[in-house]
Amino acid sequence: MRGLRAPLATLMTIGLTVAPAWAGPKTASSLGTIVTAAHARVGDSSAEVGTTVFSGDRLTTEREGSVQIRAGAARLLLQSGTAATLNDTEGAPSAKLFGGTATFSTGNSKAFTLFASRAAIRAQSDGPTIGQVTYLNEKELLVVSKRGPLTITVDGETEVITDGAAYRVLLDPPPTMAQGPEGAGAHKDRRRGMSGPPLHAGRNYFLITAVGVTAVVTGLAVSEALESPNRP
Repeated sequence: MRGLRAPLATLMTIGLTVAPAWAGPKTASSLGTIVTAAHARVGDSSAEVGTTVFSGDRLTTEREGSVQIRAGAARLLLQSGTAATLNDTEGAPSAKLFGGTATFSTGNSKAFTLFASRAAIRAQSDGPTIGQVTYLNEKELLVVSKRGPLTITVDGETEVITDGAAYRVLLDPPPTMAQGPEGAGAHKDRRRGMSGPPLHAGRNYFLITAVGVTAVVTGLAVSEALESPNRP
């Protein structure tokens, strides 16, 4: 027994040294790299091209600023006066928009999710997709499909934003607001793009109303890289 005491003591010492490392908090995972930046910040630091960004990082842009990151099979561009936090959602990059305008491009439907208030916006298909979201306030968003269809989901209810369409999205709209002729929750002919009355999701979770794409897109610059989601 005496001969075993020294080895046992050594093993216990090693175990006590390693255990805190095992039990410690996980380090933030790398999500992507900054590819363009002007008058932008990552946390309290200036955003620089080539900087690695991590889950939990907060990105902000000044009035004349912008920042773009490459995150796996997606790109994210924050335009002037925008704030967002990067995250990892079910193993894929995502971002939470708190103000301003964000444009994202993807090569597949699971590559990226943009959250704004209670809404989740993502590509509907695995084709090249470019979507743009403007955070107007906690209960109002502007969602534009620049290329390919998008889905917007609020509390389990999903609507499709067709290719080239733009919609004003109202969260928790008053029940007195206009609905489609089939009433709340109806799914017939709900992908009409720019035509027809407002589309009302079930249970009054949100209401989407078509707006003029030209008026929305004019003056909102999207970088060349975002036009090619599959570009490395």
